[in-house]
Amino acid sequence: MRADTTVSVRDLYMRYGTDDVLRGVGFEVRRGEIVCLLGPNGAGKTTTVEILEGFRERSAGDVKVLGADPSTAGEEWRARIGVVLQSWRDHGRWTPRMLLRHLGRYYAPYADPGRGRARDVDELIGMVGLDGRADRPIRLLSGGQRRRLDVAAGIVGRPELLFLDEPTAGLDPLARREFHDLVRRLVAEEATTILLTTHDLDEAAGLADRILVLAGGRIVADGVADDLVRRTIGVALVRWSRGGEHFARTTPDAAAFVRGLFARHGEEITDLDVRRPGLEDAYLALVRQHEEGAV
Repeated sequence: MRADTTVSVRDLYMRYGTDDVLRGVGFEVRRGEIVCLLGPNGAGKTTTVEILEGFRERSAGDVKVLGADPSTAGEEWRARIGVVLQSWRDHGRWTPRMLLRHLGRYYAPYADPGRGRARDVDELIGMVGLDGRADRPIRLLSGGQRRRLDVAAGIVGRPELLFLDEPTAGLDPLARREFHDLVRRLVAEEATTILLTTHDLDEAAGLADRILVLAGGRIVADGVADDLVRRTIGVALVRWSRGGEHFARTTPDAAAFVRGLFARHGEEITDLDVRRPGLEDAYLALVRQHEEGAV
């Protein structure tokens, strides 16, 4: 394992009864990376992340997070990670300021001299855009404001590794952009490592350094978004109609393909559409290939 490896997973299995949800998953995450885990519902994303967080026992495999096995690591290890869940409940009469101060006290015994203690609450409130809402009861926050508080709770202890589960769900476009800027700031200024799950493929393509695609309990792709697109479905997607039938082909040279198409069929070609595929196309193709037994 490399010295800068934050997460190392080897041959990870998880079985529920007779059903293998994870079937030999393996990947690494290096310090300061933003890595996105994609996959259809039921693919095992949540199970994988919960094992890494130490919330679920695995059936088999070797897992190291910040150099420790999450299933046996103690409170000092847990103070080094941050978790932003999809949703959670707390005392509705508390205010964001009260909650963040309460959570901050937890980290004091485990303070790392190199990273400092918990963040200053006023600074943290400003970071997540809750100015003006810090002293309102949590139950009165909007969905987007509530999500900002979730993020603040996840980073109050200056984590070395931050797990984000659907972090921008419920955020408007401006708040989403501000959140992405915050994530990049955490990486640039504090070398925080980020592992996130999302169903927003544009978010994955724009934010992540690397993308992992989990399907059928296995990692079926690992790489930069543009590379995944090129390796999976080529450079361009050409769609057209002829004689009432619809066709679609991928090609590395769209211009040559279209010239050949018209040379063969001329005016019979209608509804011609040429576009460069994106991550969504690659992701759907990978999942489809797996479902058809091609992966």
